[in-house]
Amino acid sequence: MATLNVDLGERSYPIIVGAGLLGDGALLSPYLAGDEVLVVSNDTVAPLYLDRVTASLKDRHLSCQILPDGEQYKNLETLQTIFDTLLENHCSRDTTLIALGGGVIGDLAGFAAACYQRGITFIQLPTTLLAQVDSAVGGKTAVNHPQGKNMIGAFHQPTCVLSDTQTLATLEPRQLSAGLAEVIKYGLIRDTAFFNWLEVNIEKLLAFDPQALEHVIIESCRHKAQVVARDEKEAGERALLNLGHTFGHAIEAATGYGNWLHGEAVSVGMVMAATLSEKMGRLEKDQCARVRELLIRAGLPVTPPRDISPTDYLTHMALDKKVSAGRIRLVLLDAIGQARLVSDYPDSLLQDVLYEFAG
Repeated sequence: MATLNVDLGERSYPIIVGAGLLGDGALLSPYLAGDEVLVVSNDTVAPLYLDRVTASLKDRHLSCQILPDGEQYKNLETLQTIFDTLLENHCSRDTTLIALGGGVIGDLAGFAAACYQRGITFIQLPTTLLAQVDSAVGGKTAVNHPQGKNMIGAFHQPTCVLSDTQTLATLEPRQLSAGLAEVIKYGLIRDTAFFNWLEVNIEKLLAFDPQALEHVIIESCRHKAQVVARDEKEAGERALLNLGHTFGHAIEAATGYGNWLHGEAVSVGMVMAATLSEKMGRLEKDQCARVRELLIRAGLPVTPPRDISPTDYLTHMALDKKVSAGRIRLVLLDAIGQARLVSDYPDSLLQDVLYEFAG
């Protein structure tokens, strides 16, 4: 078991990583606000792990809510059902909301916790690789709007993130690959040595090697925790964690939420960002090729659906949260391991990339 810390002063919290942690109530107990607990999960994860979690909380006043699984349910309508459950159970401000699932559950439950009675305690129990390495850490919570992903949300930090690596054994290979997109991202934006390690060990990760998976979870969380501690609300450095996301979110919105997994869309988005970086003379051609090759080896797509037009991309990208003074800002690469937020890219080169990937 390994423990990292997200250093936010009085709101600091641990990220606990290890095997077989879900059934350990003693690990959760210090981070509960009181006796009232609502566990939110979905109809894929709950049959696998809900009993284990509830058994560890048997001495608490416990309620559960099971939501449908999928990005298409990360919306205001589903959020409303969580508020309904909290109110129907007369939950007070001493209630702890526990998110048991992947990124969608974490975002929904976290946003509900941010809003209910102006903020209650919540704990993240991520069960997918993507959630364990990225979305469960850092306090971003949100729901989607038909026009844009994660457009309605809040920053609300958990009191604990508990990542049980044994839950990855039940992931479908497609979901594992989607999580690897976010892992590869950390190497691209800030750690050349980690990217090199991934190039050597990607097959171990795809084979669900426990030691390799625990290593990438710890390394990814270490990077995320460092960035969040310095820039909690994305005023600067934290924006670099969005490499590929401006393009990727446009793909998710254009294709309809749930058709492409978030990590799949981010994978294509990172290739598009690397391609623009190369066209601008920032990124060497061989390094751009390495980005593409590693993503392919990770089982991820590197080209988007061909029916998304350049106009479609720009329409959705214009709603990106990094837009400033009407200008779309993009995270681009200077080298593997070095990224920066750029607004002075030539519009003509962006158009070239959009037309190239639109086929």
